[in-house]
Amino acid sequence: MTVVFNSDTIAPHERADAVAAAVQEASVPSHVVLDGPDERVHATFDVWWFGEARIVRASTSGIQLIRTPKQVRTSPAPVLAVAVQQAGDGRYEQGDVRRVVRPGDLHVMDLNAPYDFSRRGDGASTCLHVPLDQLGLPADLIGQAAARVQDSPHYRLVANHIVQLTADADALSADPAAALSGCASIELIRALLLSACADDGSVVPSDILLSRIRAYIRRNLADPGLGAEQIAKAHNMSVRQLYKIYANTECSLEQGIISQRLERVHGDLTRPDQKHRTIAMIARRWGFRDPSHFARRFRAAYGLTPREWRSTALAPDEA
Repeated sequence: MTVVFNSDTIAPHERADAVAAAVQEASVPSHVVLDGPDERVHATFDVWWFGEARIVRASTSGIQLIRTPKQVRTSPAPVLAVAVQQAGDGRYEQGDVRRVVRPGDLHVMDLNAPYDFSRRGDGASTCLHVPLDQLGLPADLIGQAAARVQDSPHYRLVANHIVQLTADADALSADPAAALSGCASIELIRALLLSACADDGSVVPSDILLSRIRAYIRRNLADPGLGAEQIAKAHNMSVRQLYKIYANTECSLEQGIISQRLERVHGDLTRPDQKHRTIAMIARRWGFRDPSHFARRFRAAYGLTPREWRSTALAPDEA
């Protein structure tokens, strides 16, 4: 566990300012209103990392957090916050959503939209921060789902998962497989949001289908057989339906797969712990079966051959 802030180490007359700064450091810029005189203000923040996801546990005296439209515009958040209230009743407003959040309740806080959260008296919450680029869901879908997560059959599963992840966080975050726990957590949040947006089980909106397909592709990039037929079969649709879903996207299905594979190879070629692997091995690892085809696509995407890129990326820094 990393205790990132403990107000007991701060002089009483300096605590209010220190707590306000720590709250924003742990989340995003917002207006922080603290309840009570300086000597009664207190807060503790603990953080655990699980790959690219993290858990933030906060215990504070009474507090109000107001994130304004201007703060959203000037300081966009790279993560989505999914919180479980642990102690004290909170009041949460975002858009048309107004809720009392009681201990055990889960709520999704879209940090890229204005909100107002308040709690009188001492309380605590634990929050899972998931990177938006890993979640891979459009902003409007997240906003719709945030208002309806209580309707999802995944609601209690996700709430219990966050609570248990926090309870065992010291051991889990130190485990070599911690990043996999983070990946599983991101998948659970994606399932929660997609489920909350589905009106019923009969007709799934195309944007939700597209999000599911893209998540499937990310999980299976290393499979050299990944393609339209496999993806369509996994989602109980025809290849024609699959291409129809992709018709209005920024790039084709095939180009999307190749681009993601190139990104993974591009990243692996910069990693010192992959120096023992040949370029061909890394390319095969991410589904490229034809070395010549891979090399052409890599140079077209990045302007360098894979060997040139690796040499540049791994060259020692010059003084």
